[in-house]
Amino acid sequence: MSERQIIHTDLAPAAIGAYSQAVVAAGLVHCSGQVAIDPATQVFIDGDVTVQAERALENLGAVLEAAGSSLARVLKCNVYLVDMGDFAAVNEVYSRYFTGDEPPARACVAVRELPKSALVEIDCVALVD
Repeated sequence: MSERQIIHTDLAPAAIGAYSQAVVAAGLVHCSGQVAIDPATQVFIDGDVTVQAERALENLGAVLEAAGSSLARVLKCNVYLVDMGDFAAVNEVYSRYFTGDEPPARACVAVRELPKSALVEIDCVALVD
């Protein structure tokens, strides 16, 4: 079994359960899901799905940076929506963070409920630089 490195940064929300912000192993960083929690205050940001998606992606970017990676190195994202009617709005935000001709693979699924009553949660796997 290869070594693994647990990632933690104060620039993203602290884990609210028995999990790590991310784990690096075998040249990959596996990031836990991020919701719209302000890392400075640990308070959930109450806003529409676009505001929440932006904060989730900012948090994800901070975790990736702490792991020696970046949004540009993401291989796959999973997007969880409470309402699939929010797909277009989240896709618009997502496309601002993943630009260019080679975006990562992605799944988007509707779920019944998310932590903190979030409208969107995003996780990813990325290459480590």
